[in-house]
Amino acid sequence: MLVYLRVFKESFSFALNALRNNKLRTFLSLLGVTVGIFSIISVLAAVDSLERNIKDSLSGLDKNTIYISKYSFGPTDVPRWKRDNYPQTGYDDYEFIRRNIPGIEASAYVIFGGSETIRYQAETLANVNVTPVSYGIYEIDDLKLEEGRFYSELESDTGAPVIVIGSNLAENLFANTNPVGKQIRVYGRKLTVIGTLKKIGAGFGDSPDDKAFVPANFVRRFKNGGIGGLPGAVAIKPKAGVDLAGFEQILKQKVRVFRGLKADEEDDFFVNKIAGLMTLIDEIISVLNGAGWLISGFSLLVGGFGIANIMFVSVKERTNLIGIQKSLGAKNRFILFQFLFEATILAVVGGLVGLFFVYIISLVMNGVVEDFEFILSFGNMFLGFFLSTIIGLVSGIIPAITASRLDPVEAIRTGM
Repeated sequence: MLVYLRVFKESFSFALNALRNNKLRTFLSLLGVTVGIFSIISVLAAVDSLERNIKDSLSGLDKNTIYISKYSFGPTDVPRWKRDNYPQTGYDDYEFIRRNIPGIEASAYVIFGGSETIRYQAETLANVNVTPVSYGIYEIDDLKLEEGRFYSELESDTGAPVIVIGSNLAENLFANTNPVGKQIRVYGRKLTVIGTLKKIGAGFGDSPDDKAFVPANFVRRFKNGGIGGLPGAVAIKPKAGVDLAGFEQILKQKVRVFRGLKADEEDDFFVNKIAGLMTLIDEIISVLNGAGWLISGFSLLVGGFGIANIMFVSVKERTNLIGIQKSLGAKNRFILFQFLFEATILAVVGGLVGLFFVYIISLVMNGVVEDFEFILSFGNMFLGFFLSTIIGLVSGIIPAITASRLDPVEAIRTGM
């Protein structure tokens, strides 16, 4: 055992000396692995960060939530011309569903709207996402209030001129003043702010921090939200423990009857599930990871070839020294370990430098980009270290074997 430890130690020392004596070559070899590890780990860290931020933003949503709409949230086999001819989901659909479908815990009618301008005294905010929606969205989206309250069922049904705004809107419009009770102008009309939402940061889609919610019936007074009007949807949160497959089947059948569809006619609406959206997100993340590996892998491959090339050059240059070592009694394994350690040290140091650069970028990103956390996980750091080690071993094994099998007499003669 002590003999092997001594061989390891001496081989390691020879490898370090060789690297010190060829600083430019060492630097160029390090550069290839550094770029490769940096590329792979930065892409994986970016994708992991994106996935974490998206899923955190959707964490408050019940995965069983269903949206009835003329639009599909994911890929569909229904041709575009058919979908364009589907009727908009209207308030009548919402009223029918909430009164006739059993097993519903909460439901809401949403009008997908558009950007509006909000004014308060001298302050003006343009292109604000103002969402007309009935009161049930408060429970479905698990919204959290910072000040005030959300509008009630009565205010929602009667279309009261009230509004609930996100934290960024409150800060930009009112600075340090409490907005609750203040009147602002939206749609050219006065609305009373009755609540502000807690700050949650950026996420998937528009963040609630930059949104405002008004009763859908208030907007329906002056904008057409019916079958042929503004795009709308019915959001449904089933009760806990409900058989989701059976619930979806009943929902489809009753909506078909309400819309007067015959047995041989196709649905003219989509039943979109948040669980399906989460699956779609996972598939997109998987594709991004695969693309990152594919693109960055080429950089890593170039780095590996660079190390292998340098090691072959090292073997050629030190052929005479290898012959002298072997003639003095150096075993094949000593020569093998000497070159293998040299290749591995190159790759590992290059990998660590690449990880260091990724870490610096993560700090810069977290300091510059608001509401987005760039995550460099321990798993990705270990993966970078592991990959660089494997690259060193794979790149150095053939040159090391070649060196260890040299005949001492021929090696000395060649060197001379």
